[in-house]
Amino acid sequence: MRDLLTAAIGFPTLPFTAALVIVLGFWMLALCRVTDRHAFDGDLPLGPLGLGGVPAAAAVSGVVLTGWFTSLAGSYALHRLTGPGVIRILLSLVLLGAALSAGQRVTRLLVRLWCRHHPHEPAPRHGDFVGRTCTIRTGRVDGGFGRAEVAVRGGPTAVVPVRQLGGEPPLTRGSTALLYAYDDTGEFFWVTPQPLAAA
Repeated sequence: MRDLLTAAIGFPTLPFTAALVIVLGFWMLALCRVTDRHAFDGDLPLGPLGLGGVPAAAAVSGVVLTGWFTSLAGSYALHRLTGPGVIRILLSLVLLGAALSAGQRVTRLLVRLWCRHHPHEPAPRHGDFVGRTCTIRTGRVDGGFGRAEVAVRGGPTAVVPVRQLGGEPPLTRGSTALLYAYDDTGEFFWVTPQPLAAA
């Protein structure tokens, strides 16, 4: 047990252990509805890595969890070796790269299996959102910041970047707003407050 703990808090497992703590904290906040599981969708370029098609937080969690297990197992074996310090450092660096690669490959396989059994409808166009009501998911919305959740056809939801003109009543987390225009240059939606009863 002591060897496993040493491996978990030693190099190269320590970066994965720290990332795992962050991931667990994020999912606890999501479970308590303090944050949204789609909070990072569109912010992380995961498509080129073969990790698109699922929430970004889920893909990152898969990479971190798989990498942590791989690194922990390798570190446990590595700590039982009695070789020169330089060789052990080199093996630790190789193990770190192998754990990252294993995390990406295993998660990519799981994403493919998920997408195969849960095919997505064609992605909605920006124009499909204009005129819909949304729920603000950030603490504030202004001319340079904001995200909102909007329902698309078929029932699922999407998290989109939104902006608000100055002089209007402020929008905060949980506010209902209307998406009334899309800015092609900035790639965001303009929103205006909308009474809940009118949604």
